[in-house]
Amino acid sequence: MSNNTASPTNSTTPVARMAQNGVFERFARAGFVMSGLVHLLIGYIAIRLAVGGSSGTADQSGAMAELSAKPGGGFALWAGGIALSVLALWRLAEAALGSSSEPGADDKKSEALNRVKAFSLAVIYCAFAVSAFGFARGSGTSSSAQSTGITARMMQNTAGTIALVVAGLIIIAVGGYHVYKGATQSFLTDLKGSPSTLVRRLGTIGYLAKGLAIAAMGLLVILAVSRSDPEEASGLDGAFKTLGAQPYGAALLITAGLGIITYGVYSFVMARYAKM
Repeated sequence: MSNNTASPTNSTTPVARMAQNGVFERFARAGFVMSGLVHLLIGYIAIRLAVGGSSGTADQSGAMAELSAKPGGGFALWAGGIALSVLALWRLAEAALGSSSEPGADDKKSEALNRVKAFSLAVIYCAFAVSAFGFARGSGTSSSAQSTGITARMMQNTAGTIALVVAGLIIIAVGGYHVYKGATQSFLTDLKGSPSTLVRRLGTIGYLAKGLAIAAMGLLVILAVSRSDPEEASGLDGAFKTLGAQPYGAALLITAGLGIITYGVYSFVMARYAKM
C-alpha cells in the first residue's frame, strides 16, 4: 500500500501499481511473517544451545530444518517460500525502478542508497526463499556448511582471498547500519502511522541484536582469512557458537537469542505496518 503522502505522479509508478495490487501486497506482507518465524526459531535454537539442549544450527537453515520436522511444516515452508519470493520481487522492483513510498526524486544520493538497500534485501529474501523450497522438498542444506565451503574455495587464490576480506568488511558495515538504525530509531520511517512505544522498543532491540549478529559474521570471515581457516567462516551459527564459547557465554547467547526473537516479533509488526 503506497504512502498517503506520496505525490500523484509517484502513485502511478510501476512499483506503486505493483504494491497497490491487493494479492501481491498480501503475499509480500506474508513474506515478513515468514521472516519473523525464521528469526523466532533461530533465537529459540540459540537459547536451546545455551542451556545445553539438543544440537542444531542457529541460522536460517537450522530454523527451516526445525520447521520442516513439525506437523504441517512442509506446507508452511512451501507457502513461506512463495511469500518470500514475492517479497524479494517487490524489493527487486524497488531496486530497479525506485521506491513507491520513498521516491527520493529530488535527492539522487538518497535514491541511489535506497536502491542499493532494496537490492540487498532482495538478495536476502531470495536466499531465504531458496532455502525454504529446499527444505520443503527435503533437500535443504546447512548454511554454515555452505559458507565454509565457499570460503575454502575462495581462499585457494589471492583474488578470492581479497574478495573475502572485502565481503567481510561489507557484512560488518551492514551490521553497523542495522545497529545505527536501531539506535536512532530510523526504522520508524519504514512504518505507516504513529508507532506505539512497544513497537519502538521492539524495533530498537531487534535491530541492535541483528546488527551485532551480522557484524560478528563479517568479523568471522576476516578471521578465517587471517588464520587461513575456512571453518571460522561458518555464518550466523558460527557467530552464535563463538559467542557461547566466551566467558559467561551461556548468558551472552541467551541474550543474543532473545534479541533475535525480538527482531522476529518486530517482523510481524512490519507485516502489518510496513510502507509498500
